[in-house]
Amino acid sequence: MKEFVISEAQVETAVLVGLITKTQDERKTNEYLDELAFLAETAGAEVVKRFTQKLDQANSVTYVGKGKLEEIKEYIRNEEEAEREIGMVIFDDELSAKQIRNIEAELKIKILDRTSLILDIFAMRAQTANAKTQVELAQYKYMLPRLQRLWTHLERQGGGSGAGGGKGSVGLRGPGETQLEMDRRIILNRMSLLKERLAEIDKQKATQRKNRGRLIRVALVGYTNVGKSTLMTLLSKSEVFAENKLFATLDTTVRKVIIENLPFLLSDTVGFIRKLPTDLVDSFKSTLDEVREADLLLHIVDISHPDFEEQIEVVNKTLADIGASGKPMILVFNKIDAYTYVAKAEDDLTPRTKENLTLEELMKTWMAKMEDNCLFISARERVNVEELKSVVYQRVKELHVQKYPYNDFLYQTYEEEEV
Repeated sequence: MKEFVISEAQVETAVLVGLITKTQDERKTNEYLDELAFLAETAGAEVVKRFTQKLDQANSVTYVGKGKLEEIKEYIRNEEEAEREIGMVIFDDELSAKQIRNIEAELKIKILDRTSLILDIFAMRAQTANAKTQVELAQYKYMLPRLQRLWTHLERQGGGSGAGGGKGSVGLRGPGETQLEMDRRIILNRMSLLKERLAEIDKQKATQRKNRGRLIRVALVGYTNVGKSTLMTLLSKSEVFAENKLFATLDTTVRKVIIENLPFLLSDTVGFIRKLPTDLVDSFKSTLDEVREADLLLHIVDISHPDFEEQIEVVNKTLADIGASGKPMILVFNKIDAYTYVAKAEDDLTPRTKENLTLEELMKTWMAKMEDNCLFISARERVNVEELKSVVYQRVKELHVQKYPYNDFLYQTYEEEEV
C-alpha cells in the first residue's frame, strides 16, 4: 500500500502551507506554522520554505487557490532544477481525500497534513505495546476515508457498462474497486482486533490502578513541550525521559513520590496540541484514563511562550473533551527563567499589550485571577520548586483526609524516643 507518512527518520526538505482566514489572522497563522515546523523537525524533516494565502476558508478542492498552488509548483520545479529536491509539502490543516488527490496530481510530490505528521511522530515515539497499538488504531482511522487515494494505482482503467457500452472497456476493467473493498474489509477487521486489544489493556490498567493502594493520584497535564517530564524528574527524583521536542512522552509514566512524610502517585501524561486529531484522542483513551482518574491536576504552562494563554485554552478544552474538567487543579507556570518582554518607550502612547508586561506584572495578574491556584517556577533552574512541593503537599494532604479519613497516621511526625 502506498505510504502516506514519513516512514523513516531521515532528513527530508519540506515546504509548509497555511491559510490566513477570518478566524485566523496572520500572526496566529505564523504561530501555527512555527509549531508545524517544530513538528516537522521532530519527525526528521528540514523546513526550507513557507507559503501562506488569505482566503475566507480553505478551498474544498485544493486547500489553497489555483494561483497559489501554481506558485508552490513553480518553487518546487526551480529547486529541483537547482538540484535541491523538495521531499514533501505539509499543510497546516487536515486535508480530505479529494484535496490530497488533487494537490498530489498537480504538484507530483508527497503531501502531508498536520494530522498525518502528528501520527508519524507518535508512531516514531511509541515504545510500548500499548502506545504502538493506540497509534496503529489512530493511523487506520485516518487512513480509512482516504483509501481511494491510497489505491489510485488500482483504479478502473476503462469506463462504460453493458455489451460494448464503453469505448475500450473490454479487457480494461481493473481490479481497483474489488481491491478497495477488500482493503477496506482488511482494515476494518484489523481495527476491530486493535480495539479488542485496547479493551484488554484498559482492563489491565484498571486493575493496576486498583492495586496502587490508598494513595492520592496527581497527574501532570499541559501543552506539549512545556517541561512536564523535567518537573516529573525533579519531584520523583527518578530519571524520566525529557527532550526539547514535541511529544517526547507518549506512554504515561507513574512514580510514587514522597514529600515529607506523605506518599502519593504522580503521573506524566502525553502533551496536548492545537488541532489534535479526534481519532488520536479516542485511540489514547487508556493513556488518558490516568488524567480522568486523577484526584489533582498540575496544569503545566510555558510562560515564556508568546501564546501561552491560547495553549491553556487548548488544554482545558481537551480536558473537557475527555471528561476530566472540573477536577482540583493548580496552574504551574514553568520556564520563568526564559520569559522576555518588550519594554515600551516613554514617548510611546499606544496601549500596552501582553508583550509589554514584565514577569512581576504578569504574576500579579494571574495570582489575582487564580488566587492560590497558581505558581511560578523554573524546573530547569529549580526556582520556586520547594514552594511547589509545599503547595502540592498541602493539597494532597487535604484530598487524602477527605478520601481516606481513617488513614491520617501519614501526617504524624514521630520524634525519636529518648533513651
